[in-house]
Formats: sequence, C-alpha cells, structure tokens
Amino acid sequence: MEIAQQSLLLVVLLVGLVLCFSFINGFHDAANSVATIVSTGVLKPGQAVILAACFNFLAIFIFHLTVAETVGRGIVDPAAIDHYVVFGALIAAIGWNLVTWYQGIPSSSSHALLGGILGAALAKAGTTPLIWDGVIKTLAFILLSPLLGFFLASLLMLAMSWLAVGRSPMRVDNWFRRLQLASAAAYSIGHGGNDAQKAIGILWLLLLTTGYAHTGDALPGWVSVICYAAIALGTLFGGWRIVRTLGQGITRLKPIGGFCAETGGALSLFIAAMLGIPVSTTHTITGAIVGVGSSQRFSAVRWGLAGRILWIWICTIPACALISALAWWLAQQLR
Repeated sequence: MEIAQQSLLLVVLLVGLVLCFSFINGFHDAANSVATIVSTGVLKPGQAVILAACFNFLAIFIFHLTVAETVGRGIVDPAAIDHYVVFGALIAAIGWNLVTWYQGIPSSSSHALLGGILGAALAKAGTTPLIWDGVIKTLAFILLSPLLGFFLASLLMLAMSWLAVGRSPMRVDNWFRRLQLASAAAYSIGHGGNDAQKAIGILWLLLLTTGYAHTGDALPGWVSVICYAAIALGTLFGGWRIVRTLGQGITRLKPIGGFCAETGGALSLFIAAMLGIPVSTTHTITGAIVGVGSSQRFSAVRWGLAGRILWIWICTIPACALISALAWWLAQQLR
C-alpha cells in the first residue's frame, strides 16, 4: 500500500513538472505570437498577450492530436520509457528554456524537449528504442520549418507590396493594422495547436509508462484541457526579453511586414500540425521575419544576430540531450 502511494505521488509530481514545462513553454514562446504585433504598435503588450493566450487555448477545438501522438509514441518506444526518462527530459527542457529566456534568445522549446527525450532514452537503453522514422522526420523539420516560414512570408510580402503600389503609406498601414489582428490570432492558434500538444504527448507517455493508461485507451479529456490551459497561462505572463529580440532585433517591421510574417508562420504551423510533426514555433516565426526583411532588401536583416540565434538552434538538441542524460543518471542514483 505504501509503495502504491509513493508511486502515485511520483506520478502527481511528474504531472506537475509537465504542466510547469507547458507553462514555461508559453512564457518563453509568447514572443512568437506577440512580438510582431507589439513591435508594429498595433496592440499594447497587455492586449497582445491576452489575445495570444485566448487563441492558444481555442486551438484545442481545432486540431487533432497528431503532434501529441508523435511526441508520445512516435519518437521513442513507450515500452522502453520510465518515469526517470520523463523526469530527465522535462528537467532539460525546462532548464534550457529558462536560460535562453534570461539571455533573451529565441530558442526552441520543442527541440529542447526532443533533445531531452532522446538524451534520457539513450542513457537508459541506447539506440534500440528509438523510432527512426519519427526522429528523422522531426529533425528534418528543424531546417524545413524556418525555410517554409521564410518562403511563405517572402511570397506574401512581395504580393502585398505589389498590391500596395500607388496607395498612400498611411492607408496601407491602416489596412494592415486591422489585418494583423487576424494574422496574430491565426499564429497564436498554430502556436497553441503545436506546442500544447507536446506537453500532451509527454503526459500521455507518462501515463502509459506508469500503468495509469494503456495502449489503445482514448486520451482523457482532462489531459488536453490542463496542457492547453497551462500554455495559455504561460503566454499570458509573456517573456518580454525575447519579444524585443524577435520584434525589432532581427529586422524593423511595419504592419504590412508583421501581417506577412504572422500569416506565413501560421500557415507553416497549420501544415505541420496536420502532418503530426512537432516543429519549433520559434524557428518558424524567426524564418518568417527574416523572409519579410530580406524580401525588402538584404541589408534590412541584422545577419549577425540571426547567426547568433542559428548557433543556439544548433546547440539546443545536443545540449539538452546531455543535460537530460545527466538528470536521468542522477535520478537513478537517488532512487
């Protein structure tokens, strides 16, 4: 009886850690949703995070749980996972998010979690439990998601600029200030639909590996609700250090550019969610912002800062894998 109570307490603590990750994910990645609309002056910061948080949660009614399925059962075989692996993955992802938030660097919560899962799983069982199809597909989109955001935002910027020819700058700004409300809402839906599902996937994996759920069971509704609520709450508190980097650090944005970046990013996230691929919302919006800037003129992008961000992206998965493996090893020693 005492062992069963200890096991339940451990699961409850890990569920709390999953929700902590989801909250910090929203807090860290709030900039993805609000940086452009704040930097263009369309909304004040408080208004922007309320809009983003509401649409983060509304994504629960729009997307199927394809991304959660990939995270929970498409990267590592659940049979090889235990609560120590989940613990290591979450510690790595949360720690990396806090460090990069403090530095004001837009890194990927998704790839921090992926690195965490891979690092702890490799430490426990080597490469045997890895599901290579899911791993390769997810790794490929580290490159493809920012490129897709870049491409779509560039095309939109060129098209919108052509439509704006011959019209006064003030009139164009007025149009796109209104349109940016819709594009920011769409991006927030994509953000919630992709990022909240990563927490759902890891929580579902935890329930499967601890015996509180079984393969073939339907996902309990409360799992989705608490994960979406946690990321929306995190977004509401917003990580403003990263807002400054994304909003004006990479390139100067006007409402037309903000609209194109958000729309291009949102389309990229919708495509990824339909394919069940856990992509980085940070990589996606950064690629879209660079696309908007470079479509105007190459020198409009601060390539030095973009290069620094790229190095952080490259380091995220291996660094989090190492942290996760160490956390898994420490948990094993203390059990």
